[in-house]
Amino acid sequence: MNSEGAGEQGERISAVTLRALERASGDLATASINAMEHRLPWFRRLPADQRASVLLVTQTGVSNFVAWLQDPTEAIRLTAEAFRAAPKDLSRWVSLRQTLDLVRAAIDVFEHQLPELAERAEERTALTELILRYTREIAFAAATSYAAAAEARGAWDARLEALVVDGIVRGDPEESLLSRAAALGWEPGSEATVLVGTAPSDDPPKIIYQVRSRAARAGRPVLLGVQGTRLVVVFGGPSNDRAAHEAATKLTEAFDDGPVVVGPTASSLSEAHRSASDAMSGLRAVVAWPTAPRPVLAEDLLPERALAGDPEAERQLVEGIVLPLVDAGGALLETVDTYLELGGVLENCARQLYVHPNTVRYRLRRVAELTGRTPSNARDALVLRVALSMGRLARARGLW
Repeated sequence: MNSEGAGEQGERISAVTLRALERASGDLATASINAMEHRLPWFRRLPADQRASVLLVTQTGVSNFVAWLQDPTEAIRLTAEAFRAAPKDLSRWVSLRQTLDLVRAAIDVFEHQLPELAERAEERTALTELILRYTREIAFAAATSYAAAAEARGAWDARLEALVVDGIVRGDPEESLLSRAAALGWEPGSEATVLVGTAPSDDPPKIIYQVRSRAARAGRPVLLGVQGTRLVVVFGGPSNDRAAHEAATKLTEAFDDGPVVVGPTASSLSEAHRSASDAMSGLRAVVAWPTAPRPVLAEDLLPERALAGDPEAERQLVEGIVLPLVDAGGALLETVDTYLELGGVLENCARQLYVHPNTVRYRLRRVAELTGRTPSNARDALVLRVALSMGRLARARGLW
């Protein structure tokens, strides 16, 4: 605003008029509130304490108008003061658009009633111009206040989000985790899948933008945290294989070069620590599989994880592969063990077992049905061999 212009206009307002404005400030604020209630249905629905907060802002604005007329160089401080006097959560229940609607309603009241308080006719024109200038300053102050509140809220949300992701990785108690996630807008019952990999840079805002933009394209809610050089992303939504894989592939683009591991989908955020634990274990072990796909499922890294000493991977291999073969009868376990030991040559396996090659084929098909692993596939053969080894170790320790 041009302070000199305001000063020249302010000099044209007499002391008598200024005193009249001071005396009328309370009535003007009340009239403004009445106009807001009449013109804005949403304002009428606000609780009494929130309407009182708006009244406080309006009263401060009116009284500051008189002070501004006397000293226009204080324009910025006085217009911002009205919003500093308001409760800190004002911007949470009154949006910027609604605040500007309130300012318009107050302007109309000021334009109609303030000029009537002028002692002389020429003061009325000056007051009308000054009202428009002052309310413009009020509008700018409101925008500045909301921008500052949004920036502070964004910083707080980022810290809270980092706490939630850290809690998932650590396996914090369910109550504290869910309450913090709910504050960020996460649906408590939403399924959750964890991805881990290397952060693409040391610029957190850039990382957040990259992850969120890709999550938006995938239509998935996300929580993310940067832990040193590691990026942890939790995404929600349906867990059917195709949809989850597509979402994970899109989000992988936000990671730096190198492996990205996807944990198993958890039924809710309170169970997501299991997904995080498997993904972290996979990230430590994936170096043993140089040609692993990107992203790679933690479940597909069970052999490497088991060799790295992950007891959960050992348990999954034994329970998912060895025990079903044991329960199905000794012939299947013996057949797949012999087949793998003889390098996957079916005829040699049949001779070793004194059975027809077709019998071996049938048994290997049954192995694939029970375990989801095809012995003739090189990768699945590795999984089966490691699983059988883990099964022998577990049996030696009396675990089954």
